[in-house]
Amino acid sequence: MSKTPNTSYLKQLDGLRFIAVTLVLIDHWSGDALGFPISYLGVCMFFVLSGFLITRILLQAKQKDETLQRSNSFSLKQFFIRRTIRIFPIYYLTIFVLFLLNEPPIREKIWWYLSYSTNIYIAIKQTWMGSSDHLWSLAVEEQFYLFFPFIIFFTSTRYLTKILYGFIAFSVLLRLFFFLNGTAWMTPYVLMPSCLDAFGMGGLLAYFFFNKNEQVKSFITNKVWLGISLILYIGIVIWGKQFPEGHNIITVVFLRLFESFFSLFMVGNAAYGFDGVTKRFLENNLSVYLGRISYGIYIYHKFIFNAYHSSPSHPVVKLLGKLPVIAENISFKIIFLYLITVAVATISWFLIEKPINQWKEKFGY
Repeated sequence: MSKTPNTSYLKQLDGLRFIAVTLVLIDHWSGDALGFPISYLGVCMFFVLSGFLITRILLQAKQKDETLQRSNSFSLKQFFIRRTIRIFPIYYLTIFVLFLLNEPPIREKIWWYLSYSTNIYIAIKQTWMGSSDHLWSLAVEEQFYLFFPFIIFFTSTRYLTKILYGFIAFSVLLRLFFFLNGTAWMTPYVLMPSCLDAFGMGGLLAYFFFNKNEQVKSFITNKVWLGISLILYIGIVIWGKQFPEGHNIITVVFLRLFESFFSLFMVGNAAYGFDGVTKRFLENNLSVYLGRISYGIYIYHKFIFNAYHSSPSHPVVKLLGKLPVIAENISFKIIFLYLITVAVATISWFLIEKPINQWKEKFGY
């Protein structure tokens, strides 16, 4: 029997994942040499994407529950099982391997890693965590997954848009509160509640997408508004640079809001379907593939960078050896590291992720 085609799959979103993860990699590997916070934008785009996809999945599951007149607890259980299958394997495998290699500071902070709470550690201690500090964003996503399904399943749908708008307002006000109280900028940057404007915008898009709201569709797919959102985002970045302090009220409080707004239009246009050159780029087989393995690319990229630039005494370098320096040119270095990271993520995808992901078919909605 042939499989039923997945009509809910939105191909261009994989292409957009490729763009988002590439923005993060370029910024991290260039050492912020670009002078433009594109890694912030890449991470924010992932949050908006997650808000959109998770809300859409949960609304579809809730509708199925209502159609079959069954308890929402069934879909709630299926959601957590499916998320566990997708997210946990290579995350915990990576932590296990790094623990064995004694990659700093994995052993010392192991319970923060195991509990998906490295973002909370960063916020409390107001310090980063070396080559593993990028895992904070995965902690944010996991914390969002822990509470948001309960809102979808156990709150009347007519209140959902109000809650999502509330997410946006609350996160901006929370970042303002931290800023006015003189808290270090990384605290409002990494805490899950202060990222809710990105998830909220993605959730709102999913709600209107799910309910086939034509007014919202015409607004989101209007390229004029896409251009305006890009101009506003670039404008807020430039405005933030006018302050003597790098982390000021613009970058701490408002930058993520405008990143989310621009990402909203990018995700929305990809969901409804870009056309022309953008369509061809996002639906290109390479873009789609790299987007599909972007989770592995994101997890592995900083550890691979460590093997490139760390001292010979570093535990990873001791075991694997130091990657050769093929060129001092930053563009060549980024391409070189990207190819290695994609190779590692490809092995991970075919040997670990893809086989395990097939288990999700046993836990459908």
